[in-house]
This record gives sequence, C-alpha cells and structure tokens, in this order.
Amino acid sequence: MSDSLSKKRIISIVNQKGGVGKTTTAVNLATSMAAIGKKVLLLDLDPQGNASTGFGITTEDRKLTTYDILVSDVKIEDAAIPTIIPGLDIVPSTIDLSGAELELVPMMRREYRLRAAFENASTDYDAILIDCPPSLGLLTINALTASSSVLIPLQCEFYALEGLSHLLKTIDLIKRNLNSELTIHGVVLTMYDRRNNLTEQIEEDVRSYLGTQVYKTVIPRNVRISEAPSHGKPAIVYDINCTGSQAYLKLAREVLKREKTFTEQLSDAA
Repeated sequence: MSDSLSKKRIISIVNQKGGVGKTTTAVNLATSMAAIGKKVLLLDLDPQGNASTGFGITTEDRKLTTYDILVSDVKIEDAAIPTIIPGLDIVPSTIDLSGAELELVPMMRREYRLRAAFENASTDYDAILIDCPPSLGLLTINALTASSSVLIPLQCEFYALEGLSHLLKTIDLIKRNLNSELTIHGVVLTMYDRRNNLTEQIEEDVRSYLGTQVYKTVIPRNVRISEAPSHGKPAIVYDINCTGSQAYLKLAREVLKREKTFTEQLSDAA
C-alpha cells in the first residue's frame, strides 16, 4: 500500500445475514473511535447505503461513492466526505452499487479493485472500517481482499452458530486464495438480552467455540440504538448515556486495544 496507508490496518465488518446489527455496529464503532480522538474512515460498501443515511447524508450529497471507486477508478480521498462527527469521514454508497457486482465480472483482477484503491490512496487515517453488504458476493470479496481483519457482529439467536460456521469457511477461502494476511479481529455479540435464557446459551456456545476471539463487550438490545438512524445520527450522538451507546464506546476501546496488540505482533515478526 502507499506510504500513508501501508501501516494502517483495515477492518471489514461482515455478516452474510441481514438484521444482525452490522451497519449499526459500523456506524457506532466508527463514531466511538472518533470520539476518543482517532481519525477514522468508514467506507459504505452496502448498496442500501444505510451507513450513509445513519449520518444524515442525503442522496444528493453523495456525489462520488464506493461504486465510482470500484468501477471508475475514482480515488478514495476524492470520494470521502466529512460526517457530522469531527474526525470521521465516510465514503458513501447508493443503490448504484448493486450494479457493480455485474460490472466487475469481466474486469481483470476483479477481486482486487478495492485493494488497489487503498494502495493508491494518499489520505491518512488512524482507523479504516468497511461496512459490507449482507451477502458474500463480489463486493464482500473485494472488502475481504483489501482488509487486514474481519469483525463479525453476531446476533444472539438460535441459528447464529450455523451462519457463523459458513462465514468462517468463506474467510478461510479468501485467506488461502486471495489475501493470506486476513485474520479474524473478533466477534461481537449483538442484540444481547440478559432476560432471555437463549441469549446466555448462545453466548456460552460462541465463547466455547471461538474463545478469546469473542470480544468481552456485548451490545444490548436498546430502543435508543434503534431510534437513532431515523434521526440521521449515530446512537452515541443521539443519546450518549443509553446502555447501547456506552457499550459501543467500550467496544471501541477493546477493538483499539486489540489493534495495538496486532500491530506489535506484526512489528515483532518483521
């Protein structure tokens, strides 16, 4: 990668299942990182554009998008725009991105389009997050090929482990064939309800299966988190004192602490 991004690790937020809190996690984790002083870039790679909407960015304000980066070789720094959060920029998305899956098919090195964009980028960030679509198509493959690691939001429900197993197999395929440096950053349990016995059972199963790869922080079910997007604000801006916002702030610290460990391990290996 370029000098400015060569030392920056890129985290993709991925789950092929919709409705698990993926975009909510992307928006609030990025905001939390910015709130504690980091310069952050969030790349919206979902054609639904919900991460962009979550910051109150209108369709009219999305002049250049992730579609333009993937299909037309637009530079990341030209497409990135500031959000309402100081220190947090976003590359927005629109429904046009849904056509990129087909347009990428005949292109050379189609799985590496996003990676190439980061290699050619000249803007410097402390943290780079990618909000992936709820599928395992070419868009998500591009994200995983460009990323250092994967953060997996996992809803505390009955079928969670089955879907997680499928996703882990896909990550392993990407690692073996396209991006040997890809690692699992961690799994965050979302929509956690302590009143539900099933939630505790899912947590026990996931922690037994993945051990320390599961973050200690869990994200609770919280009405304020659900309300925030309709106001065009991240939850920690909409209501910083609610339990969901406090959980995301705690998660951000845990993610950054783990990032520091990853970076130190890479330095030692070098």
